[in-house]
Amino acid sequence: MTTRPIILTAAPVAFSSDGSVDLAGSRRILEHIASSGTDGAFVLGTTGEFAALSEEERGELTKLSIETLAGKRLVVHVGAASAFQAKRLIRQAKDAGATAVAALTPYYLPASDAAILSFYREISAAADGLEMYAYLFAARTGNPVSPELFAEIARVPGIVGAKISGEGLQTLEQYRSVAPEGFRLYAGADRELANVIDHGAQGVVSGVASVFPKPFVAMADAIERGDRGRLASLQADIDAVVDLVDGDPERMRAGLAEQGIDAGTSRMALDQVDEEVRARLKLAVTQYA
Repeated sequence: MTTRPIILTAAPVAFSSDGSVDLAGSRRILEHIASSGTDGAFVLGTTGEFAALSEEERGELTKLSIETLAGKRLVVHVGAASAFQAKRLIRQAKDAGATAVAALTPYYLPASDAAILSFYREISAAADGLEMYAYLFAARTGNPVSPELFAEIARVPGIVGAKISGEGLQTLEQYRSVAPEGFRLYAGADRELANVIDHGAQGVVSGVASVFPKPFVAMADAIERGDRGRLASLQADIDAVVDLVDGDPERMRAGLAEQGIDAGTSRMALDQVDEEVRARLKLAVTQYA
């Protein structure tokens, strides 16, 4: 028996055709996640189109997530471009009953290492009593975090872990090597579920698992049992669904729709799913859902 990797599902948000938040559709998505066999969810992150949500909408969706995913691991993303905004979101999440939050690094304007560290110190103090995760995604924020800076962030009181997106396994190892003992790392590279523990992470945050959880859960089960004979075929299944969904929330919703789950549409400027991809999603549902 070996350590089982944790799977947190990156949850999409459902929007109506007029762009308004569809709470009923979002509940359907969260209910699907709750029954999927994954360990929990990371909500209101990149997959959840947080940048297009108001503070009030994020509060409503936080309450919905806490209610629907009761008993599951739940990390609520409270990131914002400024510490002022992030602290407001932290208070809102705390009042709603959240126990763990994550915050993306500052974004849009370039931020120095000192400014990023100051940001995390300020918001972690505001999150007193909550578990705080740093969320690093240099490809989206424009602000990379070196291993040296990561070592300082990982020692900020209250920060218990980090979600690392857009980086390879080598970077995970570098971050692990400078983090304190017990610090939790989650990889955004869901394709690497079979490898993340060997490279210092506890698991993955996977948007693809919101649509096709079974290959991921089967892989985690096989790793826990030490059933190495199944890993190659399960990796092929994971590769197939990761390649098909391609991290696209619209494809996630289309895949859910093929399973009878009305997951609404997007608010942000995303391409609609064409008929060829929709047909591939329909076939994938018969194979992997």
